[in-house]
Amino acid sequence: MNLQLQGKTAIILASSKGLGFAAASALAEEGAQIMLVGRHEDTVAEAVRSIEERTGTKPFSTVADITKAQDIEKVAAATIERYGTVDILVNNCGGPAPGTFDDMDDAAWQHGFELTLLSYVRSIRAVLPYMRQQQFGRIVNITSSAHKQPIENLVISSTLRVGVLGLAKTLAPELAKDNILINTVGPGRFATDRVLQLDELAARAKQVSIEQIAEEERVRIPIGRYGEPEEMGRLIAFLASPANSYMTGQALLADGGAVRSL
Repeated sequence: MNLQLQGKTAIILASSKGLGFAAASALAEEGAQIMLVGRHEDTVAEAVRSIEERTGTKPFSTVADITKAQDIEKVAAATIERYGTVDILVNNCGGPAPGTFDDMDDAAWQHGFELTLLSYVRSIRAVLPYMRQQQFGRIVNITSSAHKQPIENLVISSTLRVGVLGLAKTLAPELAKDNILINTVGPGRFATDRVLQLDELAARAKQVSIEQIAEEERVRIPIGRYGEPEEMGRLIAFLASPANSYMTGQALLADGGAVRSL
């Protein structure tokens, strides 16, 4: 299938590694012009080099903290200066602090809100004028399977990811008239640093090996393994492309069948 991404401009937040990097790589392989975003200059530079080696095209990049409003504005301004417009926004972020309700004070909740929800609100606000002007846009929000089924020991994530879903479903009919489609993808357990961190925490809490925790998790996944980031990248590339011309306001799970509730 031709995803018709040649020449389209995409901002991918938190894209120096993990699922954000996988999304950026998939879009670049399809010919999109990429704005990589990450907090650390060294990891962003490495991501740029890696995508250039894979695709032959060097992405543009911006070092930014997506919890800060001025940094979101900086990313949008740099993209417009470089490419003239923005066609695609992939919202992504690292996970908020793990823990139970009693573990979390106001500061943890506030940071989680700014990271997982307010950063998405701000980035959508920043790109909408350009998408509306050209009567085209695709927005993909990466959340977590927690938007469908809460995850133990991730109370902040399980609460705020549902807010991202509500945002997208509310915006979908408002944006459709301008040919701007917005969808949400909820990854399950993928082979990323975040999941490794969660497995390490669980292993310490239970005083068992990380391998045992990973095996326990794999048993719960009908496909029998963790997802590879590239698998998520391909899904996002489709949702972010003109080939997706009729799907908006939807929430998709990519979790190997782990969540089976309706």
